Amino acid sequence: MSVKFSNFTNEDRRIVDSLGCFSVLEHYRDQSVAPSNAISEYYMSEMGVRRRQLVVDLDGRNTLVTQAGAMQWLFGDINATTGLKGVGDLFGKMVKGAVTKESAVKPEYVGTGRIVLEPTYKYIILQEVSDWGKNGMSIEDGMFLACEGSVEHKIASRTNFSSAIAGNEGLFNLSLRGKGVVALESNVPASEVITVDLDNDVLKLDGSFAICWSTSLQFTVERSSKTLLGSAVNGEGLVNVFRGTGRVMISPTAPNTGSLFRTTHD
Repeated sequence: MSVKFSNFTNEDRRIVDSLGCFSVLEHYRDQSVAPSNAISEYYMSEMGVRRRQLVVDLDGRNTLVTQAGAMQWLFGDINATTGLKGVGDLFGKMVKGAVTKESAVKPEYVGTGRIVLEPTYKYIILQEVSDWGKNGMSIEDGMFLACEGSVEHKIASRTNFSSAIAGNEGLFNLSLRGKGVVALESNVPASEVITVDLDNDVLKLDGSFAICWSTSLQFTVERSSKTLLGSAVNGEGLVNVFRGTGRVMISPTAPNTGSLFRTTHD
């Protein structure tokens, strides 16, 4: 871009991660506070509870797909489209949105310039989809923030529907494949995420700790023991099970979304 941005980054706002055309802007200190909340804002910042924004630079060859309503501002010759290719495509995306709890129609931005998304208190994790193999990656509900337009969106289903319902788990997840970067909203930073690479093996999780996983893995919800009595004795009940060869990224702590939200203009 020929345009120069002044004071976009400074000692209070820094780029902390980047991949491809994506960058993560973190607000280390917010000086636009009132006396009534200055103390809480200070300690939030000290504990790493900070606003973060996804910044995407488009060069005319790449496009950006985001969750609906995620854009804060943009600059340049950029146009927003629905990315729909007809009535059939709209119906398909409505079905995907209904089963994956994501927005049915995601805006697609085309052109040359810079796009900055709304601030979020969650952590933004960047991943190259092609690194997850030809079948791509599946992500936990509600974690999708944005991706390059070259990334293909599919639906991945769990093998045993009955146990998923019994465990209060969703039947479907958003699956991404192809080449391009995706940005995920996570309750924990990338530095705390545990990565497990399975080689024809089994991983069991007692709860929704998986952030994303290889779509090639068989994903089921099962009893933690082979018998109902065994499950009752060990106190675990149902667990999420990943089988096969692939990768799983795990949050080390249970999701806590009480104060982790995307902000709007204050």
